[in-house]
Amino acid sequence: MKQTQKTNTTIAVNRKAHHEYFIEDRFEAGLVLEGWEVKSLRAGRIQLDQGYILLKGNEAWLFGALITPLQTVSTHITPDPQRSRKLLLSHRELNKLLGSVERKGYTVVPLSLYWKNNRVKLEIGLAKGKKLHDKRATEKERDWQRQKQRAFKKF
Repeated sequence: MKQTQKTNTTIAVNRKAHHEYFIEDRFEAGLVLEGWEVKSLRAGRIQLDQGYILLKGNEAWLFGALITPLQTVSTHITPDPQRSRKLLLSHRELNKLLGSVERKGYTVVPLSLYWKNNRVKLEIGLAKGKKLHDKRATEKERDWQRQKQRAFKKF
């Protein structure tokens, strides 16, 4: 019987997104990457917190995500760490995202990057921005949950 080893498939998480936005819906998108980018992702050299997603025409693009190239990148390639990367989504998903962004005032943010069947997938979220009082309420709720857990541990 073949033993499958469960490894951590998450490459990067955008924690800032959950602080800044209410995430309404989640989608899984593929990424169009170059070879040096895949090698850098295997080394965990990516920052998603400055990344954002733009919907142009019938395509989705990831902007602002920084993939730092490794020192061993080939000499005939000049890597661009912040180049725009195309997202691979179905037409139905793209139409849903476009409709929500244009009509309802939502935004699309990158949430996490992970491996799935040796391919890089990006989890994106359809989100609405939080106001300052929403952020305070979220923090207050998180503190209350933490205090409850501490109280239950004592008993």
